[in-house]
Amino acid sequence: MKNNFRILAINPGSTSTKIAVYDNEELLFEQVVRYSNEELALFESIIGQYEFRKNGILQILKDRGISIESLDAIVGRGGLLKPIAGGTYAVNDSMIEALRLAERGEHASNIGGVIAREIADKLGIPSFIVDPVVVDELTDIARVSGLPGYDRVSIFHALNQKAVARKISKELGKSYDEANLIIAHMGGGVTVGVHQNGEVIDVNDGLYGEGPFSPERTGGLPNGHLIDLCFSGKYTPGEVRKIISSKGGLVAYLGTNDGREVGKMIENGDGKAKLVYSAMAYQIAKEIAADAAVLFGKVDAIVLTGGLAYDKVLVEMIADRVCFIADVRIVPGEHEMIALTEGALRVLRGEEKVKEYK
Repeated sequence: MKNNFRILAINPGSTSTKIAVYDNEELLFEQVVRYSNEELALFESIIGQYEFRKNGILQILKDRGISIESLDAIVGRGGLLKPIAGGTYAVNDSMIEALRLAERGEHASNIGGVIAREIADKLGIPSFIVDPVVVDELTDIARVSGLPGYDRVSIFHALNQKAVARKISKELGKSYDEANLIIAHMGGGVTVGVHQNGEVIDVNDGLYGEGPFSPERTGGLPNGHLIDLCFSGKYTPGEVRKIISSKGGLVAYLGTNDGREVGKMIENGDGKAKLVYSAMAYQIAKEIAADAAVLFGKVDAIVLTGGLAYDKVLVEMIADRVCFIADVRIVPGEHEMIALTEGALRVLRGEEKVKEYK
């Protein structure tokens, strides 16, 4: 069996595409391609950008001296598909159709699988996606919301959370399937997942209105105030969704989504900034502590990850409140490119069975 694989990983964002090439787990290069508003304005939809982005990727590979014929597989960031279990999925016709139609919403990540399949098919190699944001492994009891017909949903930073969970499980001397972990991904949004025996059995909806507020999200608002907001006559339903998902949290209170800027405000004696930042840490800690009840308090480790985990002040404020539950470990940053690559490698090495989207 072949033991050396060259993988191209593709991670499209709203105004950029990050690409990386790995030989097994060794990074050969990583590059971010950024696009101007003028360039993207030429396309009526996000999916319409795929050819433009694909050609840019191929040009970068050429400039870097990477022959596409040397690739063994291509892995793209998974998009807004129907809820599926975690794992590595082959990009098949059903998935391509769902991504192109964008029935569950338009998002730049939808392009990842389309580009991967387009390039891979011409080379006769496999294409994959890994742990998209729609990974849904909630238990039945976790779905009950309090109102029939409005079940809780699972939308979270599945790719990074699961990659970090595997890393920490290994450090603990366990397989991911054996570990009980609580993982808080802290970026533009904050999601706190309960990882039990290789599945995320409970997690807050990181996009619309659950859990802690974050740099950009409102988190769970008091119901009465939310009703008043919705029926104020000032906003359309779409505008309310935008407030909740991208105009709340630090942006609403302090005018920035950058934790570093907030840190400077606090250093300069801004009392409001200190209160709001402390409140965000407070809410994240509350969410972690609540999730410990899901595991009956049997938690192997609590993990803080994402971009905000670089902030030692924020991390300490959270850890001080939850360290009584379990050891708190810090894995700062978003490890999406290596996570995509590792997902493809597990399948290519026969360590994990590839899944089919239906």
